[in-house]
Amino acid sequence: MRLLAFIALKHLLARKRQSIVSLMGIVLGVAFFLAISSIMQGSEEDFIKRLVDNSPHITISDEFRNPRVQPVDRLYGDKGIVSISGVKPLTETRGIRGYEKILVYLENQPDIKVSPVLTGSSIISFAGQEKGVTINGMIPQEIDRVSTIRDYMVEGSLDRLYANPDGVLIGVTLAKNLSLALNDTITISAQNGNVRTLKIVGIFKTGRSGYDRSQVFMNLKRAQALLGRINRINAILVKLDQPNQALLRAHEIEAVIKYKSESWQEQSEDLMSTLAIRNKIMYTVVSAVLVVAAFGIYNVISTVVMEKHRDIAILKSMGFPASDIRMIFLIQGVLLGVAGNLAGVPLGVIFMRAMEEIEFRPPGSTEAISMPVSWGMEQFAIAATFALSAAVLASFLPARKASHVQPVDILRGGL
Repeated sequence: MRLLAFIALKHLLARKRQSIVSLMGIVLGVAFFLAISSIMQGSEEDFIKRLVDNSPHITISDEFRNPRVQPVDRLYGDKGIVSISGVKPLTETRGIRGYEKILVYLENQPDIKVSPVLTGSSIISFAGQEKGVTINGMIPQEIDRVSTIRDYMVEGSLDRLYANPDGVLIGVTLAKNLSLALNDTITISAQNGNVRTLKIVGIFKTGRSGYDRSQVFMNLKRAQALLGRINRINAILVKLDQPNQALLRAHEIEAVIKYKSESWQEQSEDLMSTLAIRNKIMYTVVSAVLVVAAFGIYNVISTVVMEKHRDIAILKSMGFPASDIRMIFLIQGVLLGVAGNLAGVPLGVIFMRAMEEIEFRPPGSTEAISMPVSWGMEQFAIAATFALSAAVLASFLPARKASHVQPVDILRGGL
């Protein structure tokens, strides 16, 4: 094998310029593969992290995935004997019935953290201005279990909401729109006519202006009194130890409690599909760079085979079998692939480091953000494996052709 590798290396060095050009194709292909895939993967991981961290992994709502079966339908089924129309459901106070038992069931699951929530629409009034917001009534001591809102506090604190039952947390965008400040007193009006005066004990900034403009957090008991839903909740927020298990766990929970349980994957199905399509396009485009580089290797090794017909004939005459001849030219592809990886991976790391330092300010953003770069080892493995495979495959046809050379015909023609 050492002799075969020595012969393969001598063949490549005999055509240094062409070999270097082919090598540079692999080097740049690997480097660009790493640079582009790290940005695409990094942006996807950043998006999912924000989505998973800022939202519950599973949301249980006071809805049923399928409508309730009417008594006449339960009695007669689809026999067509009786039909009804214009049925209006009874007016009732919406909410999750028997939620205390559901909470006990969920809290007994070792991988689950839960918190009851009551959400509803209301209007905040201050200094003659009004804004529609969504109230999130929660148990203050449990907010940390299912929410990362503490990490986004810019003024005040979540602890002040623990101490003040009449406190409220608002977003920085809402505070700016209404000229509100910490410790100001605001009036919140619900659709049922109830009005409460609350004190701003904290201001948060998640970076999502829509969320910071519309979401308000308060004590669950105060939200129930304001919305006229005493001892009622309309959602249960669930956090899992393994967020990727949310889809499976949501199905399991819904089968037991019957209420609609949506995982974060289901709620963001359209976005997840878009990310999957984007990844396929990205890997196709970046892989094309390495495929083009592989044609350069094919050209170099094919040229070597044509120039070395006489040398191949001599080697076969000396007793080298066809498999050894084929191995010589396959080794050339391996050498180019390995050398391309050894130089391409460090160059790719340099590109990735450089992109990490780039900062830009998207339209509507108040702060500069940096490029999200993923340093996962799987993309290094994919780049190196694909580059080496492309180099070996590119050398296979020339190697096969070289192994079929007939020494008698070549030597007779040279006489």
